[in-house]
Amino acid sequence: MALKNNFVDYVKLYCSSGNGGAGVVSWRREKFVPHGGPDGGDGGDGGSIVIEGNAQYWTLLDLKYRKFVKAAHGQPGQGARKKGKRGADEVLRVPLGTIVKDDTTGQVLGEITTHGQQLIAVPGGYGGLGNWQFRSAANQTPEYAQPGTPGQERILVLELKVLADVGLVGFPNAGKSTLLSVVTAARPEIADYPFTTLVPNLGIVRYRDWQSFVMADIPGIIEGASEGKGLGTRFLRHIERNAVLLYMVSADTEDIRAQYGILRNELITYDPSLGHTPSLLAISKTDLLAPGDQQRLKKELADLEPLLFSSVTEAGVPELLDALWMALQKVEKTREQREW
Repeated sequence: MALKNNFVDYVKLYCSSGNGGAGVVSWRREKFVPHGGPDGGDGGDGGSIVIEGNAQYWTLLDLKYRKFVKAAHGQPGQGARKKGKRGADEVLRVPLGTIVKDDTTGQVLGEITTHGQQLIAVPGGYGGLGNWQFRSAANQTPEYAQPGTPGQERILVLELKVLADVGLVGFPNAGKSTLLSVVTAARPEIADYPFTTLVPNLGIVRYRDWQSFVMADIPGIIEGASEGKGLGTRFLRHIERNAVLLYMVSADTEDIRAQYGILRNELITYDPSLGHTPSLLAISKTDLLAPGDQQRLKKELADLEPLLFSSVTEAGVPELLDALWMALQKVEKTREQREW
């Protein structure tokens, strides 16, 4: 139960970046130079609020209780052209797939998708220029310097969308968690009642020749989820970031084609672009079928090219993984062609 409480996919933070330090008015004073020119240094820049991706993180839990985040102010300049110390940034590490928004305007400031990627969400103020910067032939003794610019305040919303290669989509008890436990080292809670899965679960599938891909078990969808029924739209956003979707329908479902249509409709209603995401249809729990029923299902659903498997007996699981791997390779090839 503690694991469920640890999954946090939405936080709101009140952030304040640091003020820039003031430039200084200073004069060069040495033993044999009693009336030296200006040598006031610049102020240091204020610290920024920086969002950084970390592949080891899977939840925003560390930020859940940090309501106020503040970066350090820049230090004022000094004589002898010494620049003030820059204010330290406040770096917030987040999981890959985190979207950063301005809560006031709703503007998306950026998305964190790679390890080490940084986004300056709230820039610090600039340090002011010292009087040494204002010297000129016409004014060799400037007696003024700039103050630093103030930092900014901003309310940030961090929203996590699980980033996985394959997303499992299906009604409650379609066997998604069981499949994940069979093909990965993940150990999701499994039971014979609706909404066993209350948080997305991720696992790494070890494929052939030392290849691997990430599979995500998305909490069960029901008809009307896009309108707020069941678990509502809370977890639908986690489906948006998957490269390939695996629709799963249990073999003991009365009308498999109709249930598959409902699943697709819920996703497309929530986000029409999901209708274009590469997908496969898998029929789970085939160990429940009577002899000969598998061939009948394949014939009835031939236009949908279903993949039949059983997580209990593991029959059809290798073929399922092969099909997923081929789909992922097609996605990667298409992506490379677009970049080219």
